[in-house]
Amino acid sequence: MSVTIRTRAQVGIDAPQVLVEAHCQPGTPSFTVVGMAQTAVREARDRVRSAIKNVGLKFPLGRLVVNLAPADLAKHGGRYDLAIAIAILAATEQVNRQHLDRLEFLGELSLYGEVRGVRGAFCAASGLNGRDDGLVIPAENLDELAPLSGVAVYPVSTLKDAVRLLQAGELPEPSRHSRPPKRSSPAESLSDVRGQATAKRALAVAAAGGHHLLMTGPPGTGKTMLARRLAGLLPRLSVDEAIEVANVYSVSTRNAPDFGSRPFCDPHHTASPAAIVGGGNPIAPGEITLAHRGVLFLDELPEYQRSVLEALREPLEAGEVAVARVGQTVRYPARFQLVAAMNPCPAGYVCDEAHCRCAPHQVRQYRSRISGPLLDRIDIRVEVGPVPEQDLWGEPPSAAEDTELRELVVAAQTRQIRRASKVNAALTVREIERYCTLAPSAAKLLRRAASKFRLSARAVHRLRKVALTIADLADADEATAAHVAEALTFRALDEELAG
Repeated sequence: MSVTIRTRAQVGIDAPQVLVEAHCQPGTPSFTVVGMAQTAVREARDRVRSAIKNVGLKFPLGRLVVNLAPADLAKHGGRYDLAIAIAILAATEQVNRQHLDRLEFLGELSLYGEVRGVRGAFCAASGLNGRDDGLVIPAENLDELAPLSGVAVYPVSTLKDAVRLLQAGELPEPSRHSRPPKRSSPAESLSDVRGQATAKRALAVAAAGGHHLLMTGPPGTGKTMLARRLAGLLPRLSVDEAIEVANVYSVSTRNAPDFGSRPFCDPHHTASPAAIVGGGNPIAPGEITLAHRGVLFLDELPEYQRSVLEALREPLEAGEVAVARVGQTVRYPARFQLVAAMNPCPAGYVCDEAHCRCAPHQVRQYRSRISGPLLDRIDIRVEVGPVPEQDLWGEPPSAAEDTELRELVVAAQTRQIRRASKVNAALTVREIERYCTLAPSAAKLLRRAASKFRLSARAVHRLRKVALTIADLADADEATAAHVAEALTFRALDEELAG
């Protein structure tokens, strides 16, 4: 007798449907799993056999074949155990079949019949969001699915619980779990940073337009403090964006941020290319994907491996990353906002001859670790100098500074979304021509600057987008010469870094 049960695989943050087909016939006792099952899936034979027996049910003694379709999709992990067990029990008529066409099953089994949590449960549930089908999941994954109100979820702790669910004449009401309380975290305020008015202005422009930012300055001037406060200036995520972020963290081992909050990732400079971009077997998301819709902070930028920095170039443009391995290519979203910080020289004090002990060629070699193509993709570069004495020992900045800047950023982004359905940093070349109108004096200034500094076409387009963001912060309908001039000041470090 044959039966088909539905479950979900995991490919990146996608959860394609998998059909578990079980066929039992008389013959020499055997248990075969086919359908491009990897080692952990093939080992399900022992887990399922033991779980079925230990909950008091009968494991068939004949020839048993389980097929996982489609056969050309690689299957990893123990997420198919529960579906395989239910398929076997249904094929041997030990459970009622009337509800099977309305349910999908996901979960790993222990040898004693317990149903253990799996990664990617949120991805599987979001694929069913808004549909009539229900999802049977491990009870420990229930909190993870709390933000999804449009999917019928049936949590089970043991295989016996799943059997009782199917034996019922009618399916019970699906679990309605309230969203878990937000974890409290210490507030990080811009008022903690003394002085640095120029850097704070650059931070506001970067937040308003979604622009990438590079801060250069000696140690102890507040670069890291500023970077950590960028996420607090950004608006909360929309529901769809928050679901994207939750999907990413569902397939990772990292704790997810509060639903609707922007993620902030700050990997160490010794991180490998696979840790930053993604990799492993099975392929797991890297830091650029974990920072999707949030902020990726790279401190001590020149200290990262050259291969890591060059790997950032394509994701910065495309907003996604394709991780290719033999027989499989996985695409992960990577629409993050890059914030980087670096010292001006290896000693960190090139701006102060009394402290700096680096030879000129050492400074050039240090700065050359950041390639021109990568630097060209960073819209805003700002120098963060030492804090003046009057700012360091004077009255602390007002806490209202955060609120005012956040309101400006939200208003500017609202203007951008209303105009082009995206932030300025994401505008295409054609959209720049359509939406980024320049006053005649502004256009003349930009042409002169492009000729004098030999700016690339990409640099010109990015200058126009930054100028448009500055105009949006000022609630202006077009970018003026003053807006273009301010945008040019955010590229003043080009020649120094290239040198």
